[in-house]
Amino acid sequence: MEQLIDQAVAVRAGEELDATAVDAFIKRHASGLDGAPEITQFPGGASNLTYLVRYANRDLILRRPPFGHRAKSAHDMAREARIMAALKPVYRYVPDVVAFCEDQSVMGCDFYVMDRIKGIIPRQNLPKGLALNEEDTRKLCLNVIDKMIELHQVDYKQAGLDHLGKGEGYVARQIDGWSERFRQARTEDVGDFEAVMAWLKAKQPAKDVATCLIHNDYRFDNVVLNPDNPFEVIGVLDWEMATLGDPLMDLGNTLAYWVQADDDPIFQQMRRQPTNAPGMLTRQEVIDYYGEKTGYHVDNFDFYAIYGLFRLAVIVQQIYRRYQEGQAKNPQFAMFGGIANYLEQRCQRLISQSTL
Repeated sequence: MEQLIDQAVAVRAGEELDATAVDAFIKRHASGLDGAPEITQFPGGASNLTYLVRYANRDLILRRPPFGHRAKSAHDMAREARIMAALKPVYRYVPDVVAFCEDQSVMGCDFYVMDRIKGIIPRQNLPKGLALNEEDTRKLCLNVIDKMIELHQVDYKQAGLDHLGKGEGYVARQIDGWSERFRQARTEDVGDFEAVMAWLKAKQPAKDVATCLIHNDYRFDNVVLNPDNPFEVIGVLDWEMATLGDPLMDLGNTLAYWVQADDDPIFQQMRRQPTNAPGMLTRQEVIDYYGEKTGYHVDNFDFYAIYGLFRLAVIVQQIYRRYQEGQAKNPQFAMFGGIANYLEQRCQRLISQSTL
């Protein structure tokens, strides 16, 4: 299964790191490293950048914010590192943080280094060498969802994690916050989303379903599978948006990325995880399974589903604006304005079908 393990590639132009400075910093915090590191980059992700720092005897992962102007609150590396360190004792799938750097002379930004969890990351498609039938694929799907449920069931108060978020009132804060972020990031070639934002404001539930630990970006390409047993989740990555909040909002975020086999061609083109594979649960099956396992009422999930799509649209639009202003280098971002427009239409279609 070694050939199925997720691999880094050459660093994108404009996103190179100073290997000498990185090496000196890491060796001040981790002993026994041999030689100079080889630095490559993981191609996935559209927010914080992820690099493989490979020594002869140890693989490390470096996470840093995107280059160019950015709101620190949106790429708070110190918060991400603190959250991971706090969660590790109660949620074993979190990688070990090796060191956090706030010395701007090293890289011109905050960043952190963690141990690599070496395994299979299910990206757009399941790896070709991973021969799973429909029953196997369903088993994998359920195991991935179960790890999200396990996170939601952590007793955050007993673990001393009350400080991770504001708790009650999360839904209302999210609707107001993401609406304001969209208005600030909007460009002239993208719709205004005003009807969608008004609907979410009017239809939001009176109170949160519960307050629990939520990941806020839980997807197949943020989990790591055991290469010797690909049904087993051994890691969960990308904790930058984790907080205390409503678990159904977290599920809504997850399902915004969940492109299933019968979705329209445009949504299919946006797919970044293998949720269309034979055996994968549909979005409705995920909702039903989650409700059955947790006991939360999921009978009318429209609000959370539309919220998840709207939030995804805001993230896409923020990246698109940075690309237009020359602050983001990935050429794939050029199409993000069109994706935002599609997501507005998708939200409006779901609103027209909703019984809320």
